[in-house]
Amino acid sequence: MAVSALATELRSQGRRIIDLAAGEPDFDTPEHIRAAAIEAIRGGATRYTPVEGSAALKAAIIAKFRRENGLDYAPGQIIVSSGAKHSCFNLAMAVLGPGDEAIVPAPCWVSYPDMIRLADAGPVIVPTGIDAGFKLTARALQAAITPRTRLLFLNSPGNPTGVAYSRAEWQALGAVLEQHPHIVIGADDIYEHIYWGAEPFVSFAAACPTLHDRTVTINGVSKSYAMTGWRIGYAGGPPALIAAMKKLQGHSTSNPCSISQAASIAALDGDQGCVREMARAFRERHDYLVAALDDIPGLRCIPADGAFYAFPDAQEAIRRKGLADDTALSTLLLKEAEVAVVPGSAFGAAGHIRLSYACGLDTLREAVGRIRRVLA
Repeated sequence: MAVSALATELRSQGRRIIDLAAGEPDFDTPEHIRAAAIEAIRGGATRYTPVEGSAALKAAIIAKFRRENGLDYAPGQIIVSSGAKHSCFNLAMAVLGPGDEAIVPAPCWVSYPDMIRLADAGPVIVPTGIDAGFKLTARALQAAITPRTRLLFLNSPGNPTGVAYSRAEWQALGAVLEQHPHIVIGADDIYEHIYWGAEPFVSFAAACPTLHDRTVTINGVSKSYAMTGWRIGYAGGPPALIAAMKKLQGHSTSNPCSISQAASIAALDGDQGCVREMARAFRERHDYLVAALDDIPGLRCIPADGAFYAFPDAQEAIRRKGLADDTALSTLLLKEAEVAVVPGSAFGAAGHIRLSYACGLDTLREAVGRIRRVLA
């Protein structure tokens, strides 16, 4: 937040800041999705829907889970929320209470630990690291589990690293979790379609079917369909847990936006060519940026499997420049290179920085040139 405030101040002074901190696609929402929203407004779809989402959208979500993930859900096992973040929050609040623990592999999305704290529970942060490919291992998971563990958050492809788990890696974690029936798994698949891994994408519940009844699979339309502002996320999971999430949502936000729900039906049921086109563009940017960052003295960057983030290890650059930490490096890059990045410590990984490539290649090339001049 401090870096963001400084970026705003520098812009007010007329300096041209390249923002590689934003975590949203730079594409417009596809036309057929926007048209569905306009039609919904004209058709009068502006009233309350059921708290857990309209029957039509839930049917589209059930079809999507079956078609793309091999997961079967009944309508009572689906909830639609105001963004995937809302679904994750509902899950944490429904599962956790005082004295409980929830495991979060780090680097992790910044909101998971605080959602856990808001539920009066304790986050158990399990470091992974670049040499482990930023992935949780079965051994590390086993070591983190206690009798108080109630929830495990998993994110693949992940923010901030972009790495994804293979079927075999999921199954290794699943073998540990089978021994601990008191743990619910929250599988966050929000970047599912922004993916180019060596193996086909697989959701945790599909790789570990014996854990299907303990897994809440979370997704949404924000990233894949460039619909960040529409605020539609959804989850499929055990009926009793989904019912608890519905009850919580009914006393907080009630139903998500009716017009956004209509647009999301068009997204899920419509032509998926727009999704593949955006994913190809992100892959092209990834291939350039990872190699370019890895070539800068003091940075070490490994390839990702998806999402739109690069997460280089910058510890050598921090040492060379005589800086205190990754926040100081981010401030230096903002002031001297005029490039805004996010310190890795925000994601539980000190000594790293996150750069978003949700912008054009020309912008990325200029940003890399600026960073290189400062760090060389």
